[in-house]
Amino acid sequence: MAISFNNCSTFMIFMVLLLPGLCFGTENYYYSKATYYKTSDGKGTPTGACGYGEYGRYVNDGLVTTASWKLYKNGAGCGACYQVRCKDKALCSDIGVKVVVTDSGEGPGTDFILSSDAFAKMAKHPKLAHMLFPKGVVDVDYKRVSCKYGNLKIKINEHSNYHGYLAIIPFNNGGYADIMAIEIYDAKTYKWIPLRRSYGAVFDLANPPKGDLKIKIQIKEGEKTKWIYSNKVVIPYYWKPGSIYETNIQIP
Repeated sequence: MAISFNNCSTFMIFMVLLLPGLCFGTENYYYSKATYYKTSDGKGTPTGACGYGEYGRYVNDGLVTTASWKLYKNGAGCGACYQVRCKDKALCSDIGVKVVVTDSGEGPGTDFILSSDAFAKMAKHPKLAHMLFPKGVVDVDYKRVSCKYGNLKIKINEHSNYHGYLAIIPFNNGGYADIMAIEIYDAKTYKWIPLRRSYGAVFDLANPPKGDLKIKIQIKEGEKTKWIYSNKVVIPYYWKPGSIYETNIQIP
């Protein structure tokens, strides 16, 4: 049955009532609980289970989170982005906060332990955050979203040794797809060599091939899995521990 409006005012009232539901509906959101952890600056921690180090403190302006085991996915969930919204309508905004997974951890019934900056960001206004913190654990809903960072970057883990051990950490993975596997190309044997997931987002290989290295990455988005290749050298011949190299890969 068609809806008719007697005048413009009636139509505008109808749209005002309808739009909040369109903008902040519950489609693709899942119910859970969230709490927070404290650091000296309210941001992330450099000791997270993903192995990000200092990157884990400041990525996304410190709006980061630990993830429950089901979302951490044995490290494949590292770098994932989620929109998390507190359900307390008196204190919390309809938008919530976008957070990046940098660590693994959960409390009773929680899927997220947010940095205190991220927890405060769920409030309608910064002045209301002080009323949100005493609650400790809050009801939330969440969904997986994208984070746009630009090209994927590869960091050489500080424990790497040029003469016999290579460990790498992918940064800027886009947030929506999980990194399932990484392989490097050995130009001498013309073969792709798989790396092992050491822990979190850290992949490693003993006795890596010498020379310039290309990489390919297997990602999983929903139930779909595919490989993404670099068509240029990513890791140079004389790589150094702690160095960060930018790829030409963007994970959608």
